[in-house]
Order: sequence, then structure tokens, then C-alpha cells
Amino acid sequence: MRAFREAVEAGDLGAVEALLAEDVVFTSPVVFKPYEGKAITAAILGAVVKVFEDFRYVSELSSEDSRDHALVFATRVGERALDGCDFIHVDENGLIDRFMVMVRPLSGAQALAAAMGARFEEIAKEAAARESEARTAS
Repeated sequence: MRAFREAVEAGDLGAVEALLAEDVVFTSPVVFKPYEGKAITAAILGAVVKVFEDFRYVSELSSEDSRDHALVFATRVGERALDGCDFIHVDENGLIDRFMVMVRPLSGAQALAAAMGARFEEIAKEAAARESEARTAS
């Protein structure tokens, strides 16, 4: 998970996207239904980078087989402090195929939901553009 963590910490969204499997499933802390696919996941992560302030990973746990990881983070959304965890699973090719985020406290999750909700139209457009680029490239 070092490559992912380093890419996030450097703000290198291209490197983050390169680590996502085409069929990645992203589970948001504030939306019930998971998002499926690389394009929408990359678009969501791109928006999160704009919403989170003072983001930093504070610890990391990995399974013995190195396929499951938990990256604990601290950040802010506006005036609300958040603690959270990225739960990441990688497939047999080392690409992220499951990505679940959990955050606390509730007031921080609500601030995150509001900030991301305000950007959702932009996120959807970005995902559609990424999907179109992927189809054109293949």
C-alpha cells in the first residue's frame, strides 16, 4: 500500500488512479449504495482531495498476505475535524478492487456529505469524461 499512500500524500491523482482496478467498488461513508468502476472512483477521490484539508495518514495496518489494508487518517472539512479509515483490498494483480471509507464523528461525516454533495454534478461529469477517454483509448 506504500505506492497508494505516497501518491495520496503527494496529491498525485494520476498515480492513485493507476492503482485502481477497472472494476473497483468504492463504498462511501455518507452514501448507502457503493459506486462501481474506476472512472467514478477516481472522480470521487479527486473531489475528496479538494474537500479534505490538512489530510494526513496517521497509521497503517496490513494483513499477512498484504491484500487487505487499513489506512487511518486525520483531516478537516471546513471547521469540522474528522478521523477516518480507508479499508483497501487489492486483487491478484495488486490493483485496488475494493475501497471503503469510514469517518467519525457524525458532525464531521455530515460536513463531508454536504461538501461532496455540492460537488456531485462535477464528479458525475468527471466520471463520464474518464469513461469516454477509456473507451476511446481501447
